[in-house]
Formats: sequence, C-alpha cells, structure tokens
Amino acid sequence: MNTGIKWLKLGAVAGAAVVVLGGCASSMSGGAYPRAQARQTMEVRMGVVESVRQVQLEGTDTGTGGLAGAVVGGVAGSNVGGGKGAIIATVIGAVAGAMAGSAIEEGATKKLGLEITVKLDDGRLLAVTQEADEAFRPGERVRLLSNRGTTRVSH
Repeated sequence: MNTGIKWLKLGAVAGAAVVVLGGCASSMSGGAYPRAQARQTMEVRMGVVESVRQVQLEGTDTGTGGLAGAVVGGVAGSNVGGGKGAIIATVIGAVAGAMAGSAIEEGATKKLGLEITVKLDDGRLLAVTQEADEAFRPGERVRLLSNRGTTRVSH
C-alpha cells in the first residue's frame, strides 16, 4: 500500500477519535441539567457564600480514548518493518497507543471547578463542587437546589 494512503487513513482514524472524545465530555455545570431531571421537584435552600475555592474536576476515562489510541498505534506500528517485525511493532504500537489515548481522553475532559461553601439560613455549612461556569463571591446570596443526592449552587 502507498505510504501516503496509509498516513491518510491514520489521519482519518485520529480525526474520528478526536470527534468521539469531544462527544464524551459531560457537564458538571450548575446550569446544566441531565434530561432525567426535567420535570423533577428540587428542594430549594437559601444561604450566603462563605468561601469559593478553585478546584480541578477530573477527566473521564470511558475507554473510548484507549480504543482509539490502540487503533491509531496499531496502524502506525504496522507500517514499521515487515514480517514478524511488523507484527511486534503493531502490538507495541497498539499498547502504547491505548495508554496514550486513555491519557489524552482524561486530559481533554478535565475541567476547572469551584468548591463553594455556603452558610445556609438555618446556620449549617454546606460545600458544593461544580464546574466553574458561573462566578460566586463571598457574601453573595445564593440558592442551593437539591434532588436525589445532587446539589447545585445558583444565583
């Protein structure tokens, strides 16, 4: 097979992997609701922001990145040498690609988050961690919305 065509195929596989990984990112935003929460009641509590701290929300590892990396690495490895050498290179490329793809997926889906500590009107303190898509400042009055173990802070 022509080397140019092999690289074109490799590029197509890598491009498809990027598209798939982009679709894997889910939102941990205070303003994003999963479809299942539509038309559900939520408990509303009011309070004042005590403190806000930036945190890192870990990325996801669905296995898609590892699978895509294994394919890309295997294709790249198969282009090295011939005979048994090509088989060994294909296996090594697939393993290395899987590891790299998994790390890329995890890194690409990391998000900046906030740990928001709120003093509720009843005096209790609660801390909620969510995606940093909205600014919160100490002293600000906020709402905490809770439903089935999920709580979000909003204005």
